[in-house]
Amino acid sequence: MKKIDLHIHTIPTFSDAPFTFSLEAFKRYVTEARLDAVAVTNHDLFNGAQYKQIQQFLGIDVFPGIEVNVEKGHVLIITDHSDLPDFEPKADKVSKRITKTGDTMSLAELQSIFGDLGKYLVIPHYDKSPPVVGTTLEKLMPFISAGEVDSPKKFIRAIKDASKLAPVLFSDSRMKDNLSPLPTRQTYVDCGTISLGALKACLKDKGKVALSEQDGNRLWQVFDNGQKISTGLNVLLGPRSSGKTHTLDAINNTIENVKYIKQFSLVQQNDAAYEKEFVGNVERKRSAVADEHLLGFKRVLEDVMDVDMTANGKRMERYIETLLKSAEETDRHDAFSKATLFNEVDFALDKPKVLSDLIASVRQVIENMEFRTVIEKHVQLAALRALACELIELLWAKTLENKKKDAVNTIIKDVKQGLKLHTAVTQVEDVGLYEVAMDERRVHRFTEIVGFLKKEAVIHEESIQGFRVEAKRQPYTGAGEMKDASRVKTAFADAFAQYDAPYDYLKQLLAKETLPRAELYRLFVKITYQILNKDGFEVSGGERSEFRLLQEIADAQNYEMLLIDEPESSFDNLFLKSDVNEIMKNVAATMPVVVVTHNNTVGASVGADYVLYTKKEFENGQVVYRIYSGHPTDKKLYSIDGKIVDNHDAVMNSLEAGAFAYEQRRQGYEAIKR
Repeated sequence: MKKIDLHIHTIPTFSDAPFTFSLEAFKRYVTEARLDAVAVTNHDLFNGAQYKQIQQFLGIDVFPGIEVNVEKGHVLIITDHSDLPDFEPKADKVSKRITKTGDTMSLAELQSIFGDLGKYLVIPHYDKSPPVVGTTLEKLMPFISAGEVDSPKKFIRAIKDASKLAPVLFSDSRMKDNLSPLPTRQTYVDCGTISLGALKACLKDKGKVALSEQDGNRLWQVFDNGQKISTGLNVLLGPRSSGKTHTLDAINNTIENVKYIKQFSLVQQNDAAYEKEFVGNVERKRSAVADEHLLGFKRVLEDVMDVDMTANGKRMERYIETLLKSAEETDRHDAFSKATLFNEVDFALDKPKVLSDLIASVRQVIENMEFRTVIEKHVQLAALRALACELIELLWAKTLENKKKDAVNTIIKDVKQGLKLHTAVTQVEDVGLYEVAMDERRVHRFTEIVGFLKKEAVIHEESIQGFRVEAKRQPYTGAGEMKDASRVKTAFADAFAQYDAPYDYLKQLLAKETLPRAELYRLFVKITYQILNKDGFEVSGGERSEFRLLQEIADAQNYEMLLIDEPESSFDNLFLKSDVNEIMKNVAATMPVVVVTHNNTVGASVGADYVLYTKKEFENGQVVYRIYSGHPTDKKLYSIDGKIVDNHDAVMNSLEAGAFAYEQRRQGYEAIKR
């Protein structure tokens, strides 16, 4: 197996933070990491003179390369050193094309510069930001050897998924002064002699790439001293003050995007503060429930916001007043007032919102890729495209018709104004009776909907490891609740006084300039969340802590690694064995997990994939925190520097207070059983 890192930066560009290149740091990295091959891949830049200096100094295989910004994703283009005379001028063309932040080239441009990409080792950012995606990835696929990921979690996920590219994990590091700690992200490849052709062949085969040399993808290097941990579930044992938490902290500081649940962090301290924090966390994680439930109401509200019933009433009063007065003045009509246009009303303009929304919906169905198979099973895409075209043509026709009506309305308005100047007869006030009637209907329907929403009801239920989360809809009971929901410093007493009259209440809210109009829908009905235990009762303080721990562990799916420091400090053994162990094992199936424990319910029953044992030792008058590691079934655990401890003794002393105490307890349990 050969250990490689084909993504290394040696020159700062506008895509990097400033750094000073150090050839000595590069040499130290290569030596201490025991690398067999590296590639120099600066952002949109290649320096031939520097490359030759690096190649001569390192004493291992060094491949020339460049990291190119292609359609907003990054692609490594790597070649052989023998190709340098041809590669260097091509890289210069990239540098002239990509000159500032935000610049990117098309795939066609990349191919026009490099020609046949099949002669290069092509590795795009795959499960790593910024990724190459969509049609760009599809078109590039025939030339790709592997896809770069940025964590062991994503590496394992790609290995297990037959539809994904073979993954590679590289450091993407800057070789700078005081490089510390050394990078720990490298990939092992199963090839003999290292050459560009051999690497291309190996990287295309998932069976020939791994995170470790001897343990395949079961272990990976976490510290720059060579310490490995499992890509699954690790149990970290050791006496008090032996460096367990120090080890977790070191992992947290070394690895990016780690979920770290610290000791006692979920234990209830202050009742009131804990209650507020707990409710806040539940509401934040399930805010989508309220948004989804109120989505339809939000649209109704947006339709009513601009309705002004007071103005409509005044317009109707003015219309009736002028209509009656015009009737009384029949004998005074002259040629101007008798003109057909004198009392003509404007054309009503169509509102194409429904049509526009329909077009957007059809377009979404046409463009959806995730459920394309299901869609095509029931609907012909050609028919959908024809429907979309016809709807668009109808929208254009209605838009044109509205423009014509608007133009005619302008002419009528000018004519009516001119006629009015030449007669003393009262002109009937122009009012859109249909729109006034529709506004009244909108307000009536709005009032009905708000009344329905105020009826208390459970709108969502979710089961989580024996707990049940209920989302409940109910009316506000006071101005204080409204203020809390708005998160705005303003008084709500005047608004709450109108709460039973939805339209008047809406107008009170609209009058408060500090309230965002887009958030007003939240102030009509209160959504509360309740956590119930397995018996259907609201959880106690201790049960809340249990629920939070399960939630925090489940939330780790959004991270690259999970660290837990002594969960037994806060929870009983039955909960740990039946709930925590199960969910930790589930998480460990997709990402590395490290749990510190002194409890045999966790340490011995969880079924760890790897054991780490920390021990404080004294050498030459100095304290040394040493880590011993191995598989749970190994007789011995080994440290990086070759020290050995007995696995059985380590486990007994950490989890059972020693073998003698364990034997005494075992006999006691047997006596009770009899």
